[in-house]
Amino acid sequence: MREVAWCRLRTLPGWEHSAPPSAELTQLDESRLALALCHRDGRIRQEALHQSVPRPSLLRLVVIRCTDWVGPVREHARQLLRQALNMDSALNLAPIILRVGRRDRGTFGIDVLGQILRQASHGQLAVLFTDPDRIVRRFAYRLAIEGQLLRPAELARAAARDQDTVAQDLCATAALTAPGDQDAYQCVLPPLLSARNPRIRSAGVTALRRVGRLK
Repeated sequence: MREVAWCRLRTLPGWEHSAPPSAELTQLDESRLALALCHRDGRIRQEALHQSVPRPSLLRLVVIRCTDWVGPVREHARQLLRQALNMDSALNLAPIILRVGRRDRGTFGIDVLGQILRQASHGQLAVLFTDPDRIVRRFAYRLAIEGQLLRPAELARAAARDQDTVAQDLCATAALTAPGDQDAYQCVLPPLLSARNPRIRSAGVTALRRVGRLK
């Protein structure tokens, strides 16, 4: 696919040999500007970033450029991401930011994402609890636990429902260690004991022993 992109960009004179003038990039539509953001020449990627500022649809590629091996390109992309990211775009871009964050030089995006989402409400963050990407769900649950956005019973239900073992452990542990009265603790046990995963059921049995209801 990338080679196809290079072939398309060759229709603009001189792109394969030298960076095009700024005026040439300003004439590109979003699809061709997206190709320029993926160009092999760092000078072209850098100039494409300058033209990407008013185009929210290109933010996903800006996220990728935040790990660019060329320092000036990388720093410019990071500046753009920090300026452009708000709650709505953070929720929308969380999957790609977290995926790109696993690359070298990828922690910047994760840090910025965390700063924004730590201000999210329960309802806003809940969008990520059902994301198909387990990395996103883990990140969202960690933030929710850190911000005490979920009640113990909600954490227990999440532990029983989620298919990812890391998310299960995060939520079950938080549910069983959350401060609360006896009634709140009792609400935690049924979801854990009825969970399909034997590890979560075992956590529920351990909790029963703690409260003296199993001998």
